[in-house]
Amino acid sequence: MPRFDNPIELPFAGEAAASLGQAGRKLKRKLEALRRYDADVAAHSRKPNDKRRESLVRDAGEAFWGYVVQREQLGLLDSDYIAKEYEVPADVKRAMGPKSG
Repeated sequence: MPRFDNPIELPFAGEAAASLGQAGRKLKRKLEALRRYDADVAAHSRKPNDKRRESLVRDAGEAFWGYVVQREQLGLLDSDYIAKEYEVPADVKRAMGPKSG
C-alpha cells in the first residue's frame, strides 16, 4: 500500500481518497440502476429489453473494473471482497472491464 510519508505527498493522498470514493459511488449508482431495472421487469412495470439490460450490465462492469483498478493501485488487492460487499452480480463480474467502442 502506498505510504504518503513525505508532507509534499499529502495532497496526493487526499486526491487518491477522493478519487476512490468517487469510483465507489459510481459503482453503487450503476449497480442500483441495474437492480432497479430488474425489479421493474420482475414487477411487470417495465417490459424486458435485452439491449437495455446489456447496456446496464456493461456500465456496471466498467464501474466495477474502474473501482477495482483504483483500489489495486493503492495496494488493496481484494476484488472478491468488493464483489461481495457491493453484491456484484455474476453477469457484471463477467462484463468487468473498460467499455469498448
